[in-house]
Amino acid sequence: MNFDLEYIEKLVKMVSDSELTELTLEEKESAIVIRKEKELVQAQTIVPQAIAAPVAAPAASTAAASSSEEKKEEVSKGTPITSPMVGTFYTASSPGAKPFVEVGQSVSAGQVVCIIEAMKLMNEIESEVSGKIKEICVKDGEAVEYGQVLMYVE
Repeated sequence: MNFDLEYIEKLVKMVSDSELTELTLEEKESAIVIRKEKELVQAQTIVPQAIAAPVAAPAASTAAASSSEEKKEEVSKGTPITSPMVGTFYTASSPGAKPFVEVGQSVSAGQVVCIIEAMKLMNEIESEVSGKIKEICVKDGEAVEYGQVLMYVE
């Protein structure tokens, strides 16, 4: 990838000044990702194996409204367990096996609650808190995004 520094600086400024939270540019086997986190803009180069899905920018008024709605839901539903990566969500260790957790079941911190398959690797996701599973937000076999809420623990 051959982007000059001035071009990258313009992209960082564009993300910084807009409602966008992430911008991904891909060229052949390389990519540049610019992410905004809490008024901080980062630029990083992604290795060819990691491919980010395109992110659509919602309208400003819609983004603000949905953000406040999500916060209200999180407060009422409990502590969210979110996906640490992009991949495929599985409730059990293999097809036909008993799910790791079910709604209403008690879990303890460090207990495996699901698996996310990413690039043919099975990653066990552990609960960071103890409590009762209030809701499982993703169906078995569904694709999940980084930061997506998988389930709530109350």
